[in-house]
Parts: sequence; structure tokens; C-alpha cells
Amino acid sequence: MKDARPVAIVTGSSRGVGAAIAKRLAEKHYSVVINYSKSEREALEVAAACEALGAETLLCRANVAEDEDCRRMAREAVARWGRIDALVNNAGTTKFCAHDNLEGLVKEDFLNIYSTNLVGPYQMIRAAAPHMKKIGKGAVVNIASTAGITGNGSSVAYCASKGALINMTKSLARALGPEIRMNAVCPGFIQGEWLEGGMGRENYEGLKHYLEATNPLRMTATAEMIAPAVLFLLEDASLITGEILQLDAGNHLGSAVSVSSRAIPKF
Repeated sequence: MKDARPVAIVTGSSRGVGAAIAKRLAEKHYSVVINYSKSEREALEVAAACEALGAETLLCRANVAEDEDCRRMAREAVARWGRIDALVNNAGTTKFCAHDNLEGLVKEDFLNIYSTNLVGPYQMIRAAAPHMKKIGKGAVVNIASTAGITGNGSSVAYCASKGALINMTKSLARALGPEIRMNAVCPGFIQGEWLEGGMGRENYEGLKHYLEATNPLRMTATAEMIAPAVLFLLEDASLITGEILQLDAGNHLGSAVSVSSRAIPKF
């Protein structure tokens, strides 16, 4: 007999934002597919944490850039639990490269980044959609980035891939309704080893300090702070599809200084 609990696939869930989302889903009594491509030890730790919260898990090594891996992940989830209710496309990659270093990126860099950040989510949606439609409902959240809106991020290729993911979210929201809702979240700076490793500690700390001193909420995000917004879009947002939610402590608004009585200079 198949499990009646909702089933979620979270790509790239061995660490960081993906791991935090998987654990939050476990708290909400989902059965969770923990996906990884290289980090098996970390994936096992996430699975153990989810199971400690009472969830059933399925560990799946798969590269979302490969279509057959995506289809296999969906097949294994359905074979185990008989359904797919939610999909979080979190797996992503980049190459850190200054935007004015035009020789720093080659065609293969773009193709590699797009294969994971854009083609991967498309292939996962294609693999999961028939199963969501079969039960009459489903929800997808794509983990994009403010880099896809502002064009400011780890590299030109990364920004372009996330901009394309945002556009695809809107296209598929139209195409796959009413059975499937399709939304994206766009985190800004996320504290953690991935960003620190790519930027270098000095640059990482400098940017973190600057953002926490200037954005309206005076903070930067952790992976655990992203997860509740994803759960909201999966579970409670029945009227929301095609939405792009920025999770950047208001940084997209500009400086916290506004035109108010406190800010108007005295002449």
C-alpha cells in the first residue's frame, strides 16, 4: 500500500538551502527524496535528520543535467510512494568570475551552468509533471536568485542562467495550470561555505558587513531562513502561480535611507 503522505523531491539537498528545505518538509510530514551528485556523506546526514523528524526518505544520486537521471528520480519516488506532490529545483552551479573579465568564461562554462541551472529544472519538471497531474495538483518552486533580476552575481553566466530560470517559471506557470502551480524564490546573499569559498573570506565578510549595514532589514539570510518561504509556496499559496519572490532583506529596494523627515538635510 502506497503512503498517503505528500511526497517531495528536493534536488541538490545534501547541504545548504536544499538540506534546510528537506528538513522543513520532513517537519511537515512529507516523504522526501534527498538528491545529491557527489556529496553522499552529507546526503546521508540530511536523510538521517529527516528520518529523526519522522519522515521517510529516499536517497537518490543523480545529475539533473542528465535527462535520464531526472526521469529515474521521478520513477523511484513513484515506485516507493506512488505519488509526487512537490518539486523543489534547488541544484545549481556557478563559476566565480568578475563580470569585466570577458576572457574568464568560455562556451563550456555557459553550457555547464545552463545545463544544471536551467535545463536541469526543466527536465525535472517534465519528469514530475505527469505524476502531479495524475493526482490533480502539484507545486513546483524553482530556486532562482536576485542575480537573475539585477545581473549582479558570481558570474555573467550564472546571472543569465537564473534570469532564464525566472522567465521559464512564468512560461510554465501558464502552461501547466491549473493542476500545477509554478513559482520561484530569489535569494540574495546567503551565509555559508559555498559563497565564502567562491568569494574568498575577506570579500565574503566585506560584502556581508556592507549588506547588513545598508539593507532595510539589516540582515543577510541563512539557508534556514529561505526554507519557510519555499514551504509557503508549496503548501499555502493556493492562489499564487508565476510569482517571483525576492528574499534579500529588502536589498532590491536600495539603501535603507529613505526620503523622510529623518533623511532630509537641513539647509
